[in-house]
Amino acid sequence: MHKTNPKPEYRKRLAYSAALLGGFAMLAGAALTLGHVRTRDDIAARLAEDRQASLSQVIPAMLHDNDLLQAPLTLTLDGKESKTVFRATHEGRVSAVALEMVGQGYGGPIVVLLGLDRDGKVLGARVIAHNETPGLGDKIEVKKDRWITTLEGNSLAALGHKGWQVKKDGGQFDQFTGATITPRAVITAVRNGLDLFEAHKAELLAAGTE
Repeated sequence: MHKTNPKPEYRKRLAYSAALLGGFAMLAGAALTLGHVRTRDDIAARLAEDRQASLSQVIPAMLHDNDLLQAPLTLTLDGKESKTVFRATHEGRVSAVALEMVGQGYGGPIVVLLGLDRDGKVLGARVIAHNETPGLGDKIEVKKDRWITTLEGNSLAALGHKGWQVKKDGGQFDQFTGATITPRAVITAVRNGLDLFEAHKAELLAAGTE
């Protein structure tokens, strides 16, 4: 009768099993790291392209001769937080700025990219992230509805704080039928952006880029 060779004694030890599992884990980790390194640059490039596309919608190309993504300004707010601001320049003079503001919508935070000229007038606003109800709250997306374009050309100086509200609250802007929270959140985010611009105007419009 053929006898099966017994397993070597070292294979029965717990340390051997642990070392074997550790080896597989190291190999898996190395493979993941290699994959991340190989795709990191591609991912960064895609994100930059998306950001550039969004910026081009809120700051017209005719207003600048610089790359908006290069050397953004980091604005310190009350010593507690900071805000990244993209500045458009033409022949060394700041012609416009863009920054992200956040409002609290029905489904969560709504991120608005806001473009302003030197006088604080809205050049454009685009919602770049939200979780609002499809078919109702998502009308804040320019591809779904033109509502957000009604903000363009307006400023804090022209409308005042009271004007920067939905009509239901006594302001100048329409709300959606059956949905007030979502457009109210966008208007609030933009109004806060206008306030921020006025509070830091001198620094934002300082010649050159940081």
